[in-house]
Amino acid sequence: MKLYTINTGNFKLDGGAMFGVVPKSIWQKTNPADDNNMCSWAMRCLLIEDGGRLILVDNGLGNKQDEKFFGHYYLHGNDTLDKSLAAHGFHRDDITDVFLTHLHFDHCGGSIERQGDKLVPAFKNAVYWSNQQHWDWAVSPNAREKASFLKENILPIQESGQLNFIPTQNNVHFHDGINIRFAYGHTDAMMLPQLQYKDKTIVYMADLLPSTGHIPLPYVMSYDMFPLQTLQEKKAFLEEAAANDYILYLEHDPINECCTVQQTEKGIRLKDTFSLTNIL
Repeated sequence: MKLYTINTGNFKLDGGAMFGVVPKSIWQKTNPADDNNMCSWAMRCLLIEDGGRLILVDNGLGNKQDEKFFGHYYLHGNDTLDKSLAAHGFHRDDITDVFLTHLHFDHCGGSIERQGDKLVPAFKNAVYWSNQQHWDWAVSPNAREKASFLKENILPIQESGQLNFIPTQNNVHFHDGINIRFAYGHTDAMMLPQLQYKDKTIVYMADLLPSTGHIPLPYVMSYDMFPLQTLQEKKAFLEEAAANDYILYLEHDPINECCTVQQTEKGIRLKDTFSLTNIL
């Protein structure tokens, strides 16, 4: 198995929304905001090469939305999905599997591209993976979450015939060395790939832990549908991760790709940060 970091660009979100009840005077020490109270975040995806399969976990915002949409999120940086794939010698047509942790626009927007008046899969040779429970949640969204589930990102996947579902069973097997964990606090049935790699356990954190700045338990996003459930899931997971020295792969941290955590007198805290290529 080989792993590659795929950076798809950076965007901005409101700092208060990203840190929930935590005051700005505290969270701005780790994630400084601009004059509009917006913080910069990565859209860091993961490419897994193994046994003839090339599995892409999430795919960023994409490029098919209009200027008004992108104006809300202040896209910046030089990274794109295609440039990151090319840097590792790959093309989007090489992708065999697109694994979607969940269907919020910053995780699945690159799934679909615009060709003239048509919306078509951006990965024409890939199987797209979601799960039935989350899919149903996304296509009939509640009013609070509706702005995160864009039909143009979602429905064309099913219409293409390329959509497959993973059973909603914790630690379900996906591929050799890859099992799937489920979390329900951020959105219903979000999927977190857990990989065995070089005798280590790596967990792709998606939005259960957006960044190292979110490690303390009360640091829960206002975007989470069920924050108390997130709190329970996060506590249980971080304790497990500290006890077993898991490597946490961070999708949204603007600086750190990976981290480990440790138990301290104040609870679970950051231990080390490093890049994917530093895993020996």
